[in-house]
Amino acid sequence: MSNTIAPRESETGLAELRGDCARMAPHWVVPARVTPARVAPALINGVTVPPASARLVDAMEDRLW
Repeated sequence: MSNTIAPRESETGLAELRGDCARMAPHWVVPARVTPARVAPALINGVTVPPASARLVDAMEDRLW
């Protein structure tokens, strides 16, 4: 284990980093938010839910879905 103290970063280094980030930001594309289509409950077959989980889901407010 080394006891060497790292040199202190200068304020210019942080300003330079922030400038680099500002220049690169336009290159980062944010994908469009995709909302999944709702599926009718009648189309969901073969799903088994443990009783404790079913009670938990049943106790949730409808607006959360």
